[in-house]
Amino acid sequence: MKKLFKFILNSVPRPLLIRLSYLARPVLAVALKGNKFTDPIDGKSFSMFLPYGYGTQRNNVLAPGTLSLERHRLLWLYLKNETDFFSAPLSVLHFAPEQAFYQRFRKLKNLDYTTTDLNSPLADVKADICNLPFADNSYDVILCNHVLEHIPDDTKAMHELYRVLKPGGFGIFQIPQDLSRDKTFEDDSITDKNERAKIFGQYDHVRIYGRDYFDKLRSVGFKVIEEDYTRKLPTEIVQKYCLAKGELIPVCFK
Repeated sequence: MKKLFKFILNSVPRPLLIRLSYLARPVLAVALKGNKFTDPIDGKSFSMFLPYGYGTQRNNVLAPGTLSLERHRLLWLYLKNETDFFSAPLSVLHFAPEQAFYQRFRKLKNLDYTTTDLNSPLADVKADICNLPFADNSYDVILCNHVLEHIPDDTKAMHELYRVLKPGGFGIFQIPQDLSRDKTFEDDSITDKNERAKIFGQYDHVRIYGRDYFDKLRSVGFKVIEEDYTRKLPTEIVQKYCLAKGELIPVCFK
C-alpha cells in the first residue's frame, strides 16, 4: 500500500491530488488505521502517515485524518500546551487558513476568528497581506504560516502584520527555513518555474529563508522567540506525532 501511495503522489498532478486527498480522507483513515503514529489534532492513530514533499518525498509526514503536516502538528501542540489559545477570549486573524485547523478553530467559542487571503475560498476577507483592510491594533493573535515565502515584498507584509497586532499580542509566522544558511537567498532573475522549484523548493516561492529571518522580524519591531519546541518534548512524543525535530517556531510579540 505504501508503494501505491507513493506512485499516486508522484503521478497525479498536484492540484488534482489535493482535491482527491480531501475526498479520500475517510477511506485513508480506515485503510491506515493502526497504533504506530498519532495525529494530536484529531487524536487518531494510524499504522503509517503518507509520504509528502516536492521532489524528494519525506516518509510518514501527511496524517490521513486531518491531512496535517509536521508543522501543523507542532503548532497545534505549542498552542495547546504553551498558550491560552483554546481557552481565553481572543480575536484571531488567520492567513491562508489550513484545512487541518480551519473548522476546528471556527468552532472554538472563545475565539473571534477571522480568516483572510487573496485567493483562498476559505477566506472571510479577501485581502493583500501588504495592504490589509484592518485597523491598527486589531488582533490578539495572528497566524500566518508558510505565506511570507510567496510574497515579493515580505518586509512590507511584516510591517502590516505588526500594525494590526495588538500590543501584548502574539503572532506565529512559520516559514520553510534552511537553518544551515546564515542569510536568506533571493534571486528575481530566476523566472523558469522548474528552476525556481529546484532552487527555492517550490515554483511559487521567491526566497529561501536563513537564520536571519528572525532578525528581519525584529527589525520591524517584533520581540521574537526562536522556539525549538521539539527539544521540550520527549523523544517518544516527537516520534509518535511525526514531528520535524529541530524545527523552530517564530513566536512574535508586540
